[in-house]
Amino acid sequence: MKILDLPLMACWYEMIESGVKKEEYREVKTFWSKRFLGLNHPLLSHRYGHENCNVKGYTHVRFRYGYTKRTMLFMIDEIVLGRGNPEWGAPTDKDVFIIKIGERIE
Repeated sequence: MKILDLPLMACWYEMIESGVKKEEYREVKTFWSKRFLGLNHPLLSHRYGHENCNVKGYTHVRFRYGYTKRTMLFMIDEIVLGRGNPEWGAPTDKDVFIIKIGERIE
């Protein structure tokens, strides 16, 4: 099991916890490109052949309520590049890494 730990703001945490929000987003920047793909530079677009961005093999995501001990663990269905839902916190004008949330474990 390879776990991706992500702190979230209260509103996003509660939406995921209630089952409303089914995906989480991260900007396409060097930090996340390195974390998901092992690249030392940001991707410019999903048109560069990275449909599946989970090259590092994360199997689960642990969401934290800010930086507290309150957590929840989910399986990761997939991580892809694309446009997310603005109502769930995605920007409207650029691609993001989309972490598609699967079944809740704990």
